[in-house]
Amino acid sequence: MPNVLTTIRWRWPALALIAASATAGCVSLDTQQRKWIFQASAIAASDDGARIEGFDDVWINLPGRPGIAAAPKLHALWLDGPTPEAPVLLYLHGARRDVASSVFRIRRMRELGFAVLAIDYRGFGRSTDELPSEASVDADARAGWDWIASRHPGRERYIFGHSLGGAIAVRLASDVVDAKGLIVEGTFTSIPAVFQSMKWGWLPITPLITQRFDSAARIGRVKVPVLVVHGAEDSLIPPSLGRALFERAKAPKQFVLVEGGTHYSTNGRGQAQYREALRALYGLGA
Repeated sequence: MPNVLTTIRWRWPALALIAASATAGCVSLDTQQRKWIFQASAIAASDDGARIEGFDDVWINLPGRPGIAAAPKLHALWLDGPTPEAPVLLYLHGARRDVASSVFRIRRMRELGFAVLAIDYRGFGRSTDELPSEASVDADARAGWDWIASRHPGRERYIFGHSLGGAIAVRLASDVVDAKGLIVEGTFTSIPAVFQSMKWGWLPITPLITQRFDSAARIGRVKVPVLVVHGAEDSLIPPSLGRALFERAKAPKQFVLVEGGTHYSTNGRGQAQYREALRALYGLGA
């Protein structure tokens, strides 16, 4: 199944043509970008409506909106930790994948010592079906963060994001004051920077990108230790973008390059490096 960023690689030239029409009012460029970048789908076949073994279903209510009868809500999966006092990780998945198709990575984060709450943003999985935006996924991440605080007070909380979820994680970590750490994997400095790394990156359309996810501008505001993990063989998000994000972060911080790791295999291949970095940076597993 192709990844959203693979899709973007060949669709960006078409986006440049759409931009001209958008300025004439023929097409909503913002709407089309949101469809292509998020590639959201409701009720994923991988979930099939059944509870995943070992996980608990969680429902998080969001504020209602004027003129809309039903208030939006998020579906999430909860996987308790290996010990009662285990720190809690908010897991933020990337584009296209929902929580049901991310369980392999969620289980690995538990193996590293975390309890995990993994949320589906609006438009994904069993959450309210609406076209997501940068603003809405940021609000959804904050709702998940607040749920953990209300249900598990006193436990340390960490933020984790993979790929596009890394940009959402950076935004959340730059806004909250009660996190213990930020962990991102296979992520980038901004959507325009991702586009510029592609074959058609020379096209002058970056000013037209509305869903910018500008992590480079926000990472310096993060006041907790930052762990940036990237696969050396990641062909979707170049390791150089992960490194550039790391360079903008404040100390303490650590960059882990997983040899042989791709956009999808880095988490599994890098488990030993993850353990070492978590111990060195956060004192976890000591």
